[in-house]
Amino acid sequence: MAPAPSDVKAVLWDFGGVFTTSPFDAFNRYERERGLPVDVIRRINSINPDTNAWARLERSELAPAEFDAEFLAEAREFGLSIPGRDVLGLLSGELRPRVVAALQACKAKFKVGCITNNAPTGKGAGMSSTPDKAQTIAEVFAQFDYVIESSKAGLRKPDPRVYGMMCDALGVLPSQCVYLDDLGINLKPARDMGMATIKVTSEDQLLADLSNAVGLSF
Repeated sequence: MAPAPSDVKAVLWDFGGVFTTSPFDAFNRYERERGLPVDVIRRINSINPDTNAWARLERSELAPAEFDAEFLAEAREFGLSIPGRDVLGLLSGELRPRVVAALQACKAKFKVGCITNNAPTGKGAGMSSTPDKAQTIAEVFAQFDYVIESSKAGLRKPDPRVYGMMCDALGVLPSQCVYLDDLGINLKPARDMGMATIKVTSEDQLLADLSNAVGLSF
């Protein structure tokens, strides 16, 4: 059972696709521009999801240059030529200011944490493409009480241990948490542990569902 708003002690957030526009949108744009099958990058990343190039990159088991070659090899199994370096260039979305404002409102009442699957590429935790963007994203990350980056922890969602680590760090029970992510596969372990979960599909939907979950207006 999801916690009532009065029982919520912590709001936990994914980053990409929640605070920023989804990298999947950038993947689809890349695919359209090159005449590739729609969602093929996501399909490549779904094969052997715990041991493929993407998973190993997010656990820092591959350097970006190694990922470039490994992802290309995986794409060639689909009969396609997609360098991994092209995929890395698509990861940094545009910041959503209204979601940042919602974080600030939540922080005034609850503990706030971020669990992000990221890669050791770009600038900073948000994998930004420019120093200015990296600084803006860093200011958002600084507002969390605790951050878990897969590339530093060596664990990535949906490994249940990641969610337990966050609860331990914040001193809360899963049943006292609301967790937001744009991927259902990452929400399932959190929900199984007793967290209230919100699958993010759009900015407006995120804010409406979060408002209902925590009893605040955004």
